[in-house]
Amino acid sequence: MERRFSARLKELLADATVKPAVVRDLLPRLEYFVEPFAALLATTEQGTHLREYVAGLVSDVQRKNVESIAYHHDQDRQALQKFIGQIAWDHQPHLTELARQVGRQIGEANAVLVFDPSAFAKKGTESVGVQSQWCGRLGKVENCQVGVYLGYVSSVEHTLVNVRLYLPAEWAKDKKRRKKCGVPPEIRFQTRHALALDMLREQGALLPHAWIAGDDEMGRSSKFRSDLRALEERYLLAVPSNTLMQDCEAEAPPYSGYGRPPKVAFTRVDRWTAALPASAWQTIEVRPGAKGPLAVQMVKRRVLAKTERHRVGPEETLVVTREQQADGSFKLDYYLSNAAAETPLAEFGRVAKAEHRIEECLERAKGEAGLAEYQVRTWEGWHHHQTLSLLATWFLIQEARRGKKMDTGTHRPADSHSHRLAAASLAGLQQTRAYSPYDDSSLGAQRTSALLSLEIA
Repeated sequence: MERRFSARLKELLADATVKPAVVRDLLPRLEYFVEPFAALLATTEQGTHLREYVAGLVSDVQRKNVESIAYHHDQDRQALQKFIGQIAWDHQPHLTELARQVGRQIGEANAVLVFDPSAFAKKGTESVGVQSQWCGRLGKVENCQVGVYLGYVSSVEHTLVNVRLYLPAEWAKDKKRRKKCGVPPEIRFQTRHALALDMLREQGALLPHAWIAGDDEMGRSSKFRSDLRALEERYLLAVPSNTLMQDCEAEAPPYSGYGRPPKVAFTRVDRWTAALPASAWQTIEVRPGAKGPLAVQMVKRRVLAKTERHRVGPEETLVVTREQQADGSFKLDYYLSNAAAETPLAEFGRVAKAEHRIEECLERAKGEAGLAEYQVRTWEGWHHHQTLSLLATWFLIQEARRGKKMDTGTHRPADSHSHRLAAASLAGLQQTRAYSPYDDSSLGAQRTSALLSLEIA
């Protein structure tokens, strides 16, 4: 047993070692990467600060905020702090360029756009948008800021491509706090769903996709689903377990001969699911696993769902997935979709799996590019840090994919943490020759015809 363990440990350590070729010329590649984003700024000085900040975000500094990154470059923090938190440079063109690159490099026609609100717990009340509100990460109402994120998921990769800060209604009408935090005059209160729709209208054309997905906070809104239908978008959105639905495929109760013929009663989706016979469930293999294919049980049904105003919405498809846990219980997820009735369960399973990828996107951006480590209070500062963190994450993803292409022996992705370590010695980016560090033939989107190819590199 110990011999086998030692052998396996050596294999794991070998896999964790990044070959020198993987990180060779990393700094010129980073310089090349930031060029199109730096070019969007008004001055050379601002472009230099952008380079410095992104370099700091991909480095190994412990706290990826303005102060730590400035000290990492042996600089006074005031100039960088002014660039992030005070100068009103427009971050939207940078997110547009990011979406353009993502769509070009990992885009697929059957990809999934995923929306997800994510909260950042905060102390005090001075930071823009902070108040007591639902914090999904903590599973309770907490003092926090909330960002609404757009993720892109294809069979090639998955990453975040856009973000909006949710400004609560109390903040939107508080002139004093708005002025103190620099909220632009044109910003008005918008629901999280409205923010998601804005991002879809802005970037949807740049990101080839076949589906819109989101968690139950997104799916609970019947208006959001209606808006997506109006935009001719196909969705699979999670909904809460207490969603009221009527089974369109169930037989109505027998008619007594008096009054109106009875209809199938509305019931909660969790209670409807609990009443299903075992034969109703189909097992769908979603991806390979160490001990064999990983499978999920699924069922679909045409239903009518109640809206928030207790009206009856249009016919939709209810999709329920369940996975058995270690203790024998089942984890269930409920979804509503406007997809055609004949859509295969396997396709619904693929999209449901993709929806969960946004959690990985957020964790990667937080763990590797300092998404949650900002120390800014202003509207500009929050959006600037978030935008540059998304850019840094995208750079690390490209580096990881490049490392994987080079590591043909193990077929394992390069650890992007190693790329951060390689960038750690950077005290200031030097201007280098412009060249393309990524071979389009190797890093272009890899199309796949396998319907259930859910294992994303």
